[in-house]
Amino acid sequence: MIRIDTTLTPASLRKDIERLFEASAGKIFALERQWDPAKGAPVVTVAGRYTSRGWTEWTQGFQLGSAILQFAATGDRRALAIGRDGTVQHMARHVSHVGVHDHGFNVVSTYGNLYQLAKSGAMRANEGELRSYELALKVSGAVQAARWTSLPGGQGYIYSFNGPHSLFADTMRSLRVLALSHSLGHVLMGENDLQISLLGRLLAHAETTARFNVYFGEGRDIYDQRGRVAHESIFNLNDGSYRCPSTQQGYSPFTTWTRGLAWVLCGYAEQLEFLDALPGGELRAHGGKAAVLRRFLGVARATADFYIGNTPTDGVPYWDTGAPGLAGLPGCLDAPADPFNEREPVDSSAAAIAAQGLIRLGSYMKARRRERAGGRYLCAGLTVARTILREPYLSTSSRHQGLLLHSVYHRPRGWDHVPAGRKVPCGESSMWGDYHARELALLLKRMAEGKPEYRFFVR
Repeated sequence: MIRIDTTLTPASLRKDIERLFEASAGKIFALERQWDPAKGAPVVTVAGRYTSRGWTEWTQGFQLGSAILQFAATGDRRALAIGRDGTVQHMARHVSHVGVHDHGFNVVSTYGNLYQLAKSGAMRANEGELRSYELALKVSGAVQAARWTSLPGGQGYIYSFNGPHSLFADTMRSLRVLALSHSLGHVLMGENDLQISLLGRLLAHAETTARFNVYFGEGRDIYDQRGRVAHESIFNLNDGSYRCPSTQQGYSPFTTWTRGLAWVLCGYAEQLEFLDALPGGELRAHGGKAAVLRRFLGVARATADFYIGNTPTDGVPYWDTGAPGLAGLPGCLDAPADPFNEREPVDSSAAAIAAQGLIRLGSYMKARRRERAGGRYLCAGLTVARTILREPYLSTSSRHQGLLLHSVYHRPRGWDHVPAGRKVPCGESSMWGDYHARELALLLKRMAEGKPEYRFFVR
């Protein structure tokens, strides 16, 4: 269980935040000089050097988005040029990509961040450039929402790259692009000019995820523990019935892959912020604003409590709560995580994502005068952040291209580098881990400075 430090504040982490962005700058510029775009997108490091890893190109937005975040945090215009020019050169194909569930990763990290900077006045953009960002976000949201499996009762979900039968927990974070597209007044046009609400699909996907990928301790099966998350849910497409939990990157359907847990926690927490900012009338057709917010808050709190209770004391989780090697690490949840152990890898990228979810959830609740619970989540997120903003997780060496160390990609397939003399992966980075470490640090920086919090949508 995380040992929550209730004395922490964003301001108390200022030096750690500054150090992260100092290290981040050199790594962004070095990767820009050394990476060959013909290889595809950088995904994970091997012996400290970024490599591609064919599956889907879901990390290119994190590469370019990292440079945009660097500018947002430091004002470094060299970084902005990398992100801005790279978005023009490489990201258009992702906007219209009909084969993935990752639009919220690629498109929001690039076009979305640029749009937010332009609208806030932090970046100069002419009218044509601004409209191009808007158009990209509109189209991307509709394309993502069109990847749809309908279920009985008006429910449904954005299906994964496994096909229409498959609902991934990860996709909660892709709902950001539906939210932005809806905010820009866009809809998905269907047969006979049917106008399909992107907000409606966002809410339906979130409800389906809550019903089938998230557990609430209500006896659904003998492994039903409140806040546990199944990576994948499988449906029978003949009648739309739910069949079973599954997983692609976790150990089993009945354990919790911690990065999937983190995607859900962060996804519901940031959607709480977005939905709360909507006029109440927009949610009237979906049960009313109070009911919608109550549902999202319930899911966010359940997954937050599970994360806190099933993670080592310093806030960095092992890659799966049921990973078999953990049996050889007795008491591993009662001590700081050991990224150099010989049994199972930790996943710092899950920590970076979950920390943001915890902080957003805590801030949301504190703003509504739920001080005790909100303060607990906020300080839990700050405790996780303090850990990953420092060694042995923060990489400050110029010899390593990654920023956040001890991230893993796909343990079951053996895609992660195991250093010589070691038995499990350690010491490597991932594009999504590096991006979310920067996103987390930017959020904390603005909070420490008393500025409006970094959010994916324009207020």
